[in-house]
Amino acid sequence: MFDNFSQKITKIFSQISGKKFISEDDLTATLREIRIALLEADVSLAVAKNFIEQVKNEAVGKQVISSVSAGQMIVKIVNDELVKLLGSEKSEIDFASNPPIILLMVGLQGAGKTTSSGKLALRLKNKNHKKVLLASLDTYRPAAADQLRILSQKIHVDFADFDANLKPEILAQNAKKKAVEGGYDVLILDSAGRTSINEEMMNELVEINKKVNAKEILLVVDAMIGQDAVNVAENFKKTLPLTGVILTRLDGDARGGSALTMKASTNCPIKFIGVGEKLEDLEEFNPSRIASRIVGMGDVVSLVEKAQEIFDMNEMENTAKKFKQGKVDFNDILSQIKNMRKMGGMSSIINLLPGAGALKEKLKNMTHMEKEIKTQEALILAMTKKERQNPEILNSSRKHRIANGAGSNIQEVNRLMKKYKMMQKMMGKFGKIDPKKMEEMMKNQQLN
Repeated sequence: MFDNFSQKITKIFSQISGKKFISEDDLTATLREIRIALLEADVSLAVAKNFIEQVKNEAVGKQVISSVSAGQMIVKIVNDELVKLLGSEKSEIDFASNPPIILLMVGLQGAGKTTSSGKLALRLKNKNHKKVLLASLDTYRPAAADQLRILSQKIHVDFADFDANLKPEILAQNAKKKAVEGGYDVLILDSAGRTSINEEMMNELVEINKKVNAKEILLVVDAMIGQDAVNVAENFKKTLPLTGVILTRLDGDARGGSALTMKASTNCPIKFIGVGEKLEDLEEFNPSRIASRIVGMGDVVSLVEKAQEIFDMNEMENTAKKFKQGKVDFNDILSQIKNMRKMGGMSSIINLLPGAGALKEKLKNMTHMEKEIKTQEALILAMTKKERQNPEILNSSRKHRIANGAGSNIQEVNRLMKKYKMMQKMMGKFGKIDPKKMEEMMKNQQLN
């Protein structure tokens, strides 16, 4: 997400971040580079021009804060202006009404409405603890309702009755009735799209909204179409009272211009972004966190939240005790590998760390690292329970059996054992450190 744009911005900042004083020429050159980066990210010329003007107005004559260099001040100003451009504050779904809260999903065919409906239902169920009902209103696309029904079964969410012979507005009415009678908190209506915006589709959506009076009308739009995504939003907004946008496929080769321009061009906030193919890959759009990622400051808060959702606290406490005692075994390592995969792998974690762009440059062999982790997982899975708990019993014959079982070789098994012993040795050293002495050392370090 925003990888190319972020790399260009952080590269520009690396040239000025250490400077204590910024000349007018330095500022002009920096702003010119940022403007080029914005345009290459498919941001509209008018928005890019206005953004540069805002940054320039803030930067010219700005007093440098004590202990903060002028270069760092420019980074802060650009970050603040990016937050404004992206929408200033996180825009959440409003649940402050009598249930069921009705969410009407609209958009063009192929934008990802049905998948996004399933993703949103799963998020509201797991994170907001809402009882959700899914309903398909698409009587045009073959198997559209079946697709949503299958998704509902996967995420264990109820699905409203569907009859292709009924009009979409009648289906919506029936779904609302079921949601009221069934005590559902949220009803998500997946409407039909078309290959292009036309009067028939818009009239149909207006009729549906008249019948159910949706609390939220969410436009699902594909980020891969660039500035056309903004044009689609503007056209929908002329007819429907849109309350938010869901941008899909931001994990692909999308340059990010639609996300950077959407709020400024349409005054319609982005509420969620699709960042992968899995049903869990739907994130809240938080302008301050996204801006922080773009300028290379990372998003540690999102990383922690993601970890809290995935990691089992009791398991983590037990593992921490074992690490402290230097008693780690292959079951612990396997658990960590699985948790890392749930978080999206090494590259996904690095994307949320400060200086992600620079880290990626240094770790160009990321694919090799991911491949090595997969090999380690396969080797551990090829072990017996006893071998995982007691790695010391691995003799030559056991190692050969494990290598064959994992489709690997004895050298990889020996490499894994070497890493295990190094980890155990390191954990043993940490366990011997006196916490009081560590605290004294930290205090002395602060005084120096």
